[in-house]
Amino acid sequence: MKLIIQIPCFNEEASLPKTLSDLPREVPGFESVEWLIVDDGSVDRTVAVAEECGVNHIVKLPRNRGLAKAFSAGISECLKQGADVIVNTDADNQYNAQDIPVLTQPILSGKAEFVIGERPISSISHFSYLKKFLQNLGSKTVRSISNTDVVDAPSGFRAISRDAAMKLNVFSKYTYTLETIIQAGQEGMAILSVPVRVNGETRPSRLVKSLSSYVKGSIVTMLRIFVVYRPMRFFGFLAALVFISGFLLGVRFLVYYLAGEGEGHIQSVILSALLMGSGLLLAIVALIADLISVNRRLLQQIQWRISKLEDLISDRKS
Repeated sequence: MKLIIQIPCFNEEASLPKTLSDLPREVPGFESVEWLIVDDGSVDRTVAVAEECGVNHIVKLPRNRGLAKAFSAGISECLKQGADVIVNTDADNQYNAQDIPVLTQPILSGKAEFVIGERPISSISHFSYLKKFLQNLGSKTVRSISNTDVVDAPSGFRAISRDAAMKLNVFSKYTYTLETIIQAGQEGMAILSVPVRVNGETRPSRLVKSLSSYVKGSIVTMLRIFVVYRPMRFFGFLAALVFISGFLLGVRFLVYYLAGEGEGHIQSVILSALLMGSGLLLAIVALIADLISVNRRLLQQIQWRISKLEDLISDRKS
């Protein structure tokens, strides 16, 4: 069994040495533990520091592409390097590396395919009250969409089995944390939250540049994922809302017409026809989007089967 610990990095020259020094080289249940960093277009000595600290694998992106893309690139390379389990952590040493065995144990025991580290949000001193509230609200929203009971959805401290990693596809350019949970929940993966410890703040978060941008990015990400994974429900709701609004306007005009006052309410007829027509059009969009969603799921199954076949061929060659 091989464990690879991956760290997405962007200009982490200062924080990376401490983060790497805390990472384990031995974890119970694994014959080998390797480190991998994803250099997301850094312009400082991040790569040189990683090499000096003995990092086994370095993925270099030619330019800064964002956390979500860096995470995906790391997962792909971990799979190529034969990882049975992948642990993702942050370069700012936010998470306590001693809890990595806590993350991997549920996967080794077969209880979970995807394990999320649950931070003690309420007791983190450098989180403002507003940030704590938004973190909890975001996690609650993700739980609702994904049909999971993940407590700390924005946590980047997580362990993923090889099979689960093969099924994940990140479309967002903002962050992978919310999307991967929703996707895993929709795919029916066994997801588990485990309490983990955190270290003190080493630098301000680069993802949360401001609370307003974080909220905006998270909302857009969740909305986009909901459209991708629940298109019938999303467009069906809009179709029903628009159609019913138009229908009620039509009923309103009919009431006035029967009372002999219809002459002054022709606008209601026009608006009613527009809304009902738009509702029917949205219903057609819902059907088409649902068919596309079925095709996407079939493509994901094909992708997973190809990955499994490549693994089988690789095992036979070795």
